[in-house]
Amino acid sequence: MSRITQSQATRTRPPQHYERHDALLVVDMQNDFCPGGALAVTGGDALVPGINAEMAEARRAGALIVASRDWHPVDHVSFAHRGGPWPVHCVQDTPGAAFHADLALPDTTIRVSKATAFDRDAYSAFDDTGLGDYLRERGIERVTICGLALDVCVKATTLDALREGFTTRLLDDLSAAVDPEGIEACQDTLTDAGAELCR
Repeated sequence: MSRITQSQATRTRPPQHYERHDALLVVDMQNDFCPGGALAVTGGDALVPGINAEMAEARRAGALIVASRDWHPVDHVSFAHRGGPWPVHCVQDTPGAAFHADLALPDTTIRVSKATAFDRDAYSAFDDTGLGDYLRERGIERVTICGLALDVCVKATTLDALREGFTTRLLDDLSAAVDPEGIEACQDTLTDAGAELCR
């Protein structure tokens, strides 16, 4: 029997339980990372209904909702024509950088922009954004993470959440990987670092 990856699986579980000291961090659910985008992750758009359910539950509980986004300038250092590893994607104020149209972000969502400098890349939502200090100021103790892509920005964000001292949950079924073959190794890295995988 072949293994079923997150992007292929049908989500059947109810949303997680949230409290007021929680933050739900939705990573990079942008058009360029979804099918049809410049750097599409297979099954990325299929995560949207489940993430919407998580956001609705978090909002009911009074938890904080944060949405990160790549927000690159034109000619960003990560782009292939500048010697970087990626095609042009998520350029500021372009349709590709917009959040997926079906993502039901509440009006109170904290939007965090990363990798905004020409000469520096950033995968983690905590990287040079001040997010860790902001969450602590708001009394956040636990961070729940989902989004795109599991093996790139979700992984980096999860590891940084742990380094920042937050209890950290990863919604494994609501994250999809660029390289499905690397999912198991990515999961092992995150659990070894102390993250709780929720499926």
